[in-house]
Amino acid sequence: MTGAEQRETHEPARQSDDGALKAQLVGKIGRLIKERGLKQVEAACLFGVKQPDVSKMLRGDFRQFSVERLLRFLVALGQDVEIVVKPSSGAEAPSLRVARL
Repeated sequence: MTGAEQRETHEPARQSDDGALKAQLVGKIGRLIKERGLKQVEAACLFGVKQPDVSKMLRGDFRQFSVERLLRFLVALGQDVEIVVKPSSGAEAPSLRVARL
């Protein structure tokens, strides 16, 4: 198998992992917006985006936002973001996840 074929084989799994990770981050962002009683327009101002983008994101259409951008939204909401890289426990396949939601 060539390198290109190997990348193609793993691409759908990576997209699925990214989508699941983004969904977890957006869920946390949505909860924080609600807890703080922010209107979408106020959250948009904090994030440096337009209100319709916040609306789409909270309804599940977050493809336009990278994981890094979503992490920056969490920082804008007063959250510390820490990235931890560690060996897999072996009990489960290595994964991307958000701890302490």
